[in-house]
Amino acid sequence: MNRRFESKVVFVTGGTSGLGRDAAIAFAREGAKVCLVGRRVVEGEETVNLIRQSGGEALFVPTDVRQEADIKNAVKLCVEAFGGLDCAFNNAGRGGPHFRPVAEYEKETWDDIIAVNLTGPFLCMKYEIPEMLKRGGGAIVNLSSTAGLKSAPAVGAAYSASKSGLNGLSTQAAVEYAPKGIRVNVICPGVIRTPLTESGGEEFIERVTPKHPIGRIGEPREVSALVLWLCSQESSFVTGAIIPVDGGMLLL
Repeated sequence: MNRRFESKVVFVTGGTSGLGRDAAIAFAREGAKVCLVGRRVVEGEETVNLIRQSGGEALFVPTDVRQEADIKNAVKLCVEAFGGLDCAFNNAGRGGPHFRPVAEYEKETWDDIIAVNLTGPFLCMKYEIPEMLKRGGGAIVNLSSTAGLKSAPAVGAAYSASKSGLNGLSTQAAVEYAPKGIRVNVICPGVIRTPLTESGGEEFIERVTPKHPIGRIGEPREVSALVLWLCSQESSFVTGAIIPVDGGMLLL
């Protein structure tokens, strides 16, 4: 097996389930030492156990990405445990109320979604980048959404704004740190089969499937494959890219 991340250290936010868990396991499978963070302790430890059962190395740090002190501490513990930081997948995020127009949106909800989806990745990069610079470079992947590229009535103002903002934040970081060896890229998934998606039931999946010209929703492994590629040397000439993984959703 090609172990592209042998001796590399990877930081994954939202690693307790869904895309974050799948990516953390995939990184470990290819030799990485993985520090994963999130708010749900039981689920975080489950991810660590899954990695260790397969012979990998992992650490879970309970973290709220809205809190700067939490992120600073998590990155510090990651570096102390594994000796440095090479890659990051800033995956943590949350949705919001759908079908609610701007004038009816509650500011409290707006503030929380922006805090998780936009301020969270900013704070992560604020502390990830200095550690990567100590290693001579690194790679960061931020998880956005097709909602950051195309507005729709069902998306919701805060979610759309947060993901659009994350795209801009990521390209800004990419241009600032490319000369210093750090690449920053963005993935914009369509609907992916995760516990959150499945909580909507088969009726929800049946409703959103036709929005994907490819004829189905995505699988976590299809996102993780791109995350790993963007963090590997195989993509060494790619930075500032905003890449849909959406089964053609943006074509409609």
